[in-house]
Amino acid sequence: MQWEFEWLYALQDIHNAVLDKLMVWLSVAGDAGILWITLGVVLLIFPKYRKIGIQTLIAIVVTFVVGNLILKNLFERERPSWIDPNIELLIKNPTDFSFPSGHSMNGFTAAVAILYNDRKLGIPAILLAAVIAFSRLYNFVHFPTDIFAGALIGSVIAIIVCYVFHKVDAGHQKKKLHKK
Repeated sequence: MQWEFEWLYALQDIHNAVLDKLMVWLSVAGDAGILWITLGVVLLIFPKYRKIGIQTLIAIVVTFVVGNLILKNLFERERPSWIDPNIELLIKNPTDFSFPSGHSMNGFTAAVAILYNDRKLGIPAILLAAVIAFSRLYNFVHFPTDIFAGALIGSVIAIIVCYVFHKVDAGHQKKKLHKK
């Protein structure tokens, strides 16, 4: 845990007014996965992107159950902001456990689900997920391993959900062809 605090303390040294506002905004944008859920719903609206929206939202639900309901409560890892309350926080101190990062899980779940289906939409989504995840380190509310684990868990769940969705969808398409 020592190296993780070293990283977090180093990030405290780069704080400035512009970064502070940006990192607070990014962190709040990722709260409760609202940004990613909204994006999934928006994708549902457009027929061309409807299947991506469905996969994104299913993956977010699976990630919530696995990450937030099971893993956070299983590991019960304290947040850096709980362990060292001397760092003045720019955002409200979270009350749930730290590992894995929910912001990272949600962001990478949605972004990887989108990337799996559409590279043009997926690359900006991955970049946004990464900067939101970074904001959690900057804001001293997650350890680096929380972020890495959240990104990994979210990515794996998204890949599994998309893979299964495509297999099931291919099976449905085959049945439609045989009926004609």
